[in-house]
Amino acid sequence: MFRPLILIIALFIVPKICTSQDFDTLQIVKKGAKLQQISKQFKFTEGPAVDKKGNVFFTDQPNNKIWKYDTKGNLSLFLDNAGRSNGLYFDKKGNLLSCADEKNELWTIDKKGNHKVLLGNYEGKLFNGPNDLWIDPKGGIYFTDPFYPRDYWTRKNQEIDKKRVYYLAKDAKAAIIMDEDFKQPNGIVGSPDGKNLFVADIGASKTYKYDIAPDGKLTNRKLMANMGSDGMTLDTEGNLYLTGRGVTIFNKDGQQIGKIPVPSGWTANICFGGKDRKLLFITASESVYTLEMNVKGAN
Repeated sequence: MFRPLILIIALFIVPKICTSQDFDTLQIVKKGAKLQQISKQFKFTEGPAVDKKGNVFFTDQPNNKIWKYDTKGNLSLFLDNAGRSNGLYFDKKGNLLSCADEKNELWTIDKKGNHKVLLGNYEGKLFNGPNDLWIDPKGGIYFTDPFYPRDYWTRKNQEIDKKRVYYLAKDAKAAIIMDEDFKQPNGIVGSPDGKNLFVADIGASKTYKYDIAPDGKLTNRKLMANMGSDGMTLDTEGNLYLTGRGVTIFNKDGQQIGKIPVPSGWTANICFGGKDRKLLFITASESVYTLEMNVKGAN
């Protein structure tokens, strides 16, 4: 059983300021703000998620850990042996939901780090590897299931030949297929009102927008952007933030309005944190970064 970690790894972090990029021309970024490298001690960071207080939790998947970056700027280890967690998202009760890649499961993790398996298979077959998830206002979970073979798996082949988006309704025991017309679905996020879902097909370099029907089914699939994304987020103005080579921002009409270069290789995922939800938090390979914004995160 997990025991709460009392050791604060870095009580006060002195961030590295990246001064090579001036964001003043991008109005959604706070005037004079600079991209700040908080830490580069990781192997590959992923899955940032924000709790009700504005603290950000993120994964270092190769090292099998979940970290916490709090609203005071402190960095601490939240959970070791984290099931090779990838994408994360908080539910309304404050539990952290995880795409636990080690055994291709969905987990729910309480505030003390204890976990339960929510879902482990589809019709008796192992998922390909749940990657990212989003929780709708009803408590249902949409998640992507691409296939990225891991060296820590005992099996190397897919048991499910399709790479899909699934939906697990609140309190349900089985997932439902929402869409399977993808090469490699990855990033996923929905609008706070529960009316739209965005899914990136990183294998096809496309990102799609869906309408969400009252029963949770996805309808009216439309191309949102001619690029894929690893992880993604939304702000309250309806702008969509896609990751990969830096951060590329599209408005609600699908027009690119800006780009944030990130120096540390691959930019895997992104969310808004901080007490006012105006701190953009970016996971990028061995590093994590922040950028002060004029807009708030939508989720």
